[in-house]
Amino acid sequence: MKLILRHLKNYKALLLLNIASVLGFVIVELSIPTITAMMIDVGIRNSDKAYTITWGWILIAIAIFGGLSSLLLNYCSVKIATNVTRDIRNSLFSKVQSMSHADFQSFGVSSLITRTTSDPWQLQLFVQMLLRVAFLAPLMIVSSITLILKTSVELSMIMFYSIPVIIIAVALVAYFSGPISKKQQKLLDRLNQIIRENITGVRVIRAFRKDEYENERFEEINKGYKKFSSMLFRLMSLAEPVFFFFLNCILILIAWVAAQMIGQGTLEVGQLVAFTEYQFHAMFSVMLFASVFVMYPRAAVSASRIQEVLDVVPSIKNPAVTTSPIKEEVSVEFDNVSFSYPDGEENILKHLSFKANKGETVAFIGSTGSGKSTLAKLIVRFYDVTEGQILVNGVDVRDHDLQELRQSIGFVPQKANLFSGTIDYNIRFGKENATEEEVIRSSKIAEASSFIQAKPNKYEDIVSEGGLNLSGGQKQRLSISRAVIRDANIFVFDDSFSALDYKTDAMVRANLKNEMSDSIVLVVAQRISSIMNADKIIVLNEGKMVGMGTHGELMKTCTIYQEIAHSQLSEGELSQYGKN
Repeated sequence: MKLILRHLKNYKALLLLNIASVLGFVIVELSIPTITAMMIDVGIRNSDKAYTITWGWILIAIAIFGGLSSLLLNYCSVKIATNVTRDIRNSLFSKVQSMSHADFQSFGVSSLITRTTSDPWQLQLFVQMLLRVAFLAPLMIVSSITLILKTSVELSMIMFYSIPVIIIAVALVAYFSGPISKKQQKLLDRLNQIIRENITGVRVIRAFRKDEYENERFEEINKGYKKFSSMLFRLMSLAEPVFFFFLNCILILIAWVAAQMIGQGTLEVGQLVAFTEYQFHAMFSVMLFASVFVMYPRAAVSASRIQEVLDVVPSIKNPAVTTSPIKEEVSVEFDNVSFSYPDGEENILKHLSFKANKGETVAFIGSTGSGKSTLAKLIVRFYDVTEGQILVNGVDVRDHDLQELRQSIGFVPQKANLFSGTIDYNIRFGKENATEEEVIRSSKIAEASSFIQAKPNKYEDIVSEGGLNLSGGQKQRLSISRAVIRDANIFVFDDSFSALDYKTDAMVRANLKNEMSDSIVLVVAQRISSIMNADKIIVLNEGKMVGMGTHGELMKTCTIYQEIAHSQLSEGELSQYGKN
């Protein structure tokens, strides 16, 4: 388990303390039956009260020391296990943060959640047992067997014949538990996926009256998860009762043989008591040590799932050598750009070329699936181009520092994602150290100030998870405000005005034009009214650029743009812009 060992190395002091507590615990556990035997065979048999009392006090002192060793062992094992699990989760979360959209798709969001929550928990249970048993059991087995042989070779033979049976039984349990654990974790991924889909899509499910269907779908997966969980728990819970039944059978056999030996005078009563304790510790330690191998398949499945994520080499990463910082005099250029998704068969964008300079607003319009949103994702490097280059300040975006590139871009996604917290927190997400004046200014530009001021707590009003307590238009305005507060060199609006009414849309666009005269503004839109005043409009169709120019120019030269315009606006509305 390289993953576990790699993290255990960070806690060497605790590991040494754990080993010391194991040594103390073993010494105590084996000293108690030895002293008890001496008290019976010498003190009690010879009616030596002083001897018995002296060793009795020693026994009490050793028991107290054993209790402290046990507490220390529990503390160390729990502390190390929880710390290792925390570190693994931190590593996982950090890795997930560095992954590209393509990497996310290869795993699935639900599976990543399971690998960050449930799988590390399985490792925590295993590490805790490993620290207690892996150190303790071998030492206890060796020490117990040594004392057993010293006490009675004849009785020890009975125990030695039983040990292989225990090992074979445990090996069988380990063999069958591995595949079951793997199926169980995969079904847990599926359960998380269904839960996530239902929570985020609850309105659609209710609107289409699919509640019953979703319940049945969940119950079917849950039934499968329960089936494999039950199989696993039955298999795991079977080991202990079978062991104790087997142990009791051996004890009966030992008692029967020992009775004859005591009658013959070859064995003392105290020795029998000590032997029984030694034998119990030896066999129980064998079972505990073997149980590590029972838990190992489950832990190995979880470890391999975690390692799969940690081994991912992000497809979007920083170059070895970055270029100079992005300055105010900024330009964005697509140079013969083609792109296809990792699992796609053909290019979504095909040989696209254009340039946007400081102060320009460039808009993109086209039918659904024409590649508009894909283009926006390429600028912020959610994906990298398949062919060609995207240049910022004449330098390929792949040669810019990734964090600095994204810091210079104010991005408003197609779906307005908000986070649980206050309105102020969501706006400051774009600029953590923003002043109160900057927060208010950005909300006014996005026309969000009016509805914020109407809230009971204004900017301190709580936004629920995903912004479910806000309307679609309110979420979009907060999302725009979050981007505006960055004061970036480049702004990308990926169909970010679709939930706004025409009046608010016009007001937001006017505000943005006044405030962003020194920035490049790239707008993906479905509505012609949102982009009529753009300096340059690029028309996309099936991933190709079929037109570029102002609204007035495209109305004369681009058939597809004309079709879109006539489908959305009346002749009277279009005539107002005919001279543009």
